[in-house]
Amino acid sequence: MTENAQQQPPAPATELPTQYAPADVEGPLYERWVERGYFEADAKSDKPPYTIVIPPPNVTGSLHLGHAFEHTLIDALTRRKRMQGYETLWQPGMDHAGIATQNVVERELAKEGKSRHDLGREAFVERVWQWKNESGGQISGQMRRLGDGVAWSRERFTMDEGLSQAVQTIFKKLYDDELIYRAERIINWCPRCLTAISDIEVEYQDDDGELVSIRYGEGDAAIVVATTRAETMLGDTAVAVHPDDERYQHLVGTEIELPLTGRRIPIVADEHVDPEFGTGAVKVTPAHDPNDFEIGQRHDLPALAVMDEHAVITAHGPFQGLDRLEARSAIVAALRAEGRIVAEKRPYVHSVGHCSRCKTTIEPRLSMQWWVKVGPLAKAAGDAVREGKVKIHPQEMEKRYFDWVDNLHDWCISRQLWWGHRIPVWYGPNGEVVCVGPDEEPPTGEGWHQDTDVLDTWFSSGLWPFSTLGWPEQTESLAKFYPNSVLVTGYDILFFWVARMMMFGLYAMDGTPPFHTIALHGMVRDQFGKKMSKSFGNAVNPLDWMDKYGSDALRFTLARGANPGVDVPIGEDWVQGSRNFANKIWNATRFALMNGATVDGPLPDAAKMSPTDRWILSRLNSVVAEVDAYYDDYQFAKLSDALFHFAWDEVFDWYVELSKTTFQAGGEAAEVSKRVLGEVLDVTLKLLHPVVPFVTETLWTTLTGGESVVIAEWPKDSGFRDAEAEREIETLQQVITEVRRFRADQGLQPGQRVPARLTLDGTALAPHEAAIRQLLRLQPEGESFTATATLPVAGVEVALDLSGAIDVAAERKRLAKDLAAAEKEKAQATAKLGNEAFLSKAPDHVVEKIRTRLAKAEDDIARIQAQLERLPQA
Repeated sequence: MTENAQQQPPAPATELPTQYAPADVEGPLYERWVERGYFEADAKSDKPPYTIVIPPPNVTGSLHLGHAFEHTLIDALTRRKRMQGYETLWQPGMDHAGIATQNVVERELAKEGKSRHDLGREAFVERVWQWKNESGGQISGQMRRLGDGVAWSRERFTMDEGLSQAVQTIFKKLYDDELIYRAERIINWCPRCLTAISDIEVEYQDDDGELVSIRYGEGDAAIVVATTRAETMLGDTAVAVHPDDERYQHLVGTEIELPLTGRRIPIVADEHVDPEFGTGAVKVTPAHDPNDFEIGQRHDLPALAVMDEHAVITAHGPFQGLDRLEARSAIVAALRAEGRIVAEKRPYVHSVGHCSRCKTTIEPRLSMQWWVKVGPLAKAAGDAVREGKVKIHPQEMEKRYFDWVDNLHDWCISRQLWWGHRIPVWYGPNGEVVCVGPDEEPPTGEGWHQDTDVLDTWFSSGLWPFSTLGWPEQTESLAKFYPNSVLVTGYDILFFWVARMMMFGLYAMDGTPPFHTIALHGMVRDQFGKKMSKSFGNAVNPLDWMDKYGSDALRFTLARGANPGVDVPIGEDWVQGSRNFANKIWNATRFALMNGATVDGPLPDAAKMSPTDRWILSRLNSVVAEVDAYYDDYQFAKLSDALFHFAWDEVFDWYVELSKTTFQAGGEAAEVSKRVLGEVLDVTLKLLHPVVPFVTETLWTTLTGGESVVIAEWPKDSGFRDAEAEREIETLQQVITEVRRFRADQGLQPGQRVPARLTLDGTALAPHEAAIRQLLRLQPEGESFTATATLPVAGVEVALDLSGAIDVAAERKRLAKDLAAAEKEKAQATAKLGNEAFLSKAPDHVVEKIRTRLAKAEDDIARIQAQLERLPQA
């Protein structure tokens, strides 16, 4: 009845322990998978390829919830494809994390009273490698804990020999194609890390600062400018106004004295200036502001650097040697003393850029750096998506992608660090510049030296989809597994990483994009939707939850919240709920095994099956089709939810319970149901396996005797459907649910038996009477039976004798009290909603809340009155 139904090896007689203990199972299972090579990928295989590269975690990092979330999704995709018969590669590896790693090792040196300069460059780099080999890569062991099915034998590091060759190769190619150049331009400078950082590594936040208005010049020739960085005025080389601003047209082309310096600077007209903002005049500091730099280029203004790499003032005069913040206060005080301050506003809240790693305020700085000319590369990256070569999922994220690649500025790729890929450029004694490829010898001789900078970490990780497969060599792995099938990553690094891989992949691989699909997910947040952070006190170590509830519980919780491109809230209660689900799977499978569920032999013919058997197989095939569709659309939350409700509700709560009477009766019907139950569990465990791999492996191998569910065949929808059986069981469920609700309303205990008469003759439910009585705890009616309540449900009638089962008088008293409370609530809500004065003043959400209370009160009144009517007379 499913394409899964074929001859299976006989199930072993092994019994499952009474309780599932994840800590005892997960570690040994994972090591067995690795030892047997299940996760390895063979480039010589004739199977169709399926490739995903891991977003490389930093070598300094440890597993956080974001990693656990992303890895769960990737692992689910690759496990399913492996079961579907694909040659599946999940490529692992780590990023060398230039700034972060150098900072870690420098802190270690500081504890020894040393700096990197005490060691020298070569010895320092050796020290970093030593740290990496001894302490780096902690996350690899944590990935094993989570169950990541990566090809460990292929693990790469962005500074290993092969990837370093790839970096040097593409640098040389870009340089020769005039797509890499060296120029003095404004960059984002971190005075703490002492390096340039890219635009996307700058985090903007609202800071309390100051806005100071300063008068330049005297009398009618005076002009007022406002600034939040008064210290930069020492580097001003002009004042700019809009060419159409009549207030200043008479001053354009004249010069004005720059306070505190004695220098005279021109007043220029530039369309960049917004005449509506402030006074309509701006100070121009080309060496310390990117917009000012552009104005300076247009007007051929000099660029005066007045701060060093530590953001200390270098301009000659009384402020030399002061830190930028010290200088700011001192300069404002000096201007105030000269009567130059027109206005001061404190605090002045404005957006300020900070280094994403150390949180230091960024200082725009004129510097000689290496750049990638991104124009043609970014156009190709945009066109690949526009032309459908690469699909972004969800599609609404395309706009953000286009907004970025269509407006991309040239990329500063040099970093003033020692740890990283050193720029392969040598300078000669007579101004020679030579870029050296990986197979070329660098120039030697007196006066030759290599550039001291290293490349931005994102430069090497931009090559990740093809460098990890052996490029620039034309390897079997590159031919087999490039382009990658899908990239699974967060929308937050769409610009950091994805755009760079698109640019480099298309460039290096002759127009072939690095992947067919970009599947973007959201960020993990706490249960209230707040960003997780140590400073907020809501950060969670996923290992703690894995220790407490098991890795499957964490994985299922994360997958169940994974809607495409949407942030994922998570709380410990939800992980506990997923642990309960794992226990439910365990207990239900254990019950099935104890009752003879089997996969031995083919499924019996449908004609021999009960309607219950045909119903569950029909539903099983529908769920197989549903889950496949959700996987193909990267709808992890929906597929997890579908599996949860099918397994818990339909299989365990309905089919298993309905089958108990069949098992107890024995005979051919019981044997048929045992085989059906085995089939249902076999397929359900396979469907669940990609998301919850550990518990399903234990149960599936016990049930089937198979080697491992990791390499089992993924279920297929056979097309079997039985609409009639589905309608019959839905009617049965409706009857049982309604009677259960009535029992609960009457205060009956779940296990309390009650005499009942069932009128089922002539209905499809007649064969189910035994199951109905067992599930509802209904006794035969007996001679003294008196119907005190009759429930007509779905074409059948259930008459109950509650005399002696409940204290009718006490129950009437309780319900009367509840009814009075509900009527009081209704009266109060009605009065408020009828008060025009209240409605005119109350906020909308308050009014809506009262309407909700009224609706609930009315529902409660109707429910309680129905219960009272059903009660027998006292």
